[in-house]
Amino acid sequence: MDPWITTWVALGGLIIGSFLNVCAHRLPRGASVVSPPSRCTACGRLLSWYDNVPVLSYAVLGGRCRSCRAPISIMYPLVEITTATVFVVGYWRYGPTPLLAIRLLFASAMIVLFVIDLQHRILPNRITVPGIVAGFLFSMFAEPGWISSLLGIAVGGGVLLAVSEVYYRVRHEEGLGMGDVKMLAMIGAFLGWKLVLLTLLLASFLGSLVGVAILIARKGSLKYALPFGTFLAAAALVAAVAGDALIAWYLGFYQR
Repeated sequence: MDPWITTWVALGGLIIGSFLNVCAHRLPRGASVVSPPSRCTACGRLLSWYDNVPVLSYAVLGGRCRSCRAPISIMYPLVEITTATVFVVGYWRYGPTPLLAIRLLFASAMIVLFVIDLQHRILPNRITVPGIVAGFLFSMFAEPGWISSLLGIAVGGGVLLAVSEVYYRVRHEEGLGMGDVKMLAMIGAFLGWKLVLLTLLLASFLGSLVGVAILIARKGSLKYALPFGTFLAAAALVAAVAGDALIAWYLGFYQR
């Protein structure tokens, strides 16, 4: 990749990441993501432009508000750096194509859902439901194709819905929320049925690892509410970039 282009892609990712922070903070509260301008969540001070420079402002301010010195969550620069990294990897994987724009839009939604579910244990319909529609419409002229997208919606939403129903009938309590169902249907709409199954497998594996770690650390129990949407988001990002290669690698074991 050309270093100059890579730099501009990364800068664009940092700027988009800053906006994604606004989305992750305001959407769970039912607030607009475009107005009012950004303010300190502690003292309400309107932030100047130089306090909103991605990553750099956080470093210069030492992670604290310029006025009240209240701490600023480390999540803000982490989201910006992650988004920049995802943009660079996406450009490397897809190049300057229409599919790149679709995949970056999808990745941005996954990052927002990751943060929201991690912090609030919810997956807003304002992202997942339009995401299902958008993913299917995009599939009319780009990967994975409308048939695979439609199957992805059915498989993604249907599998989790079935699991949730079985869990409820066996344990008589909710195991998965409908937010997870709609999120996986959205992932299926964008990535197709093969990659949505891979996403579910990777998310389940990652969730199991974290669950075991919690038990070992004795900070939770088997009933600890793990934010499955967070694992789905991380797994979907991996599947979007390396899913086809992972599936080919796995199937290679049966062709020897």
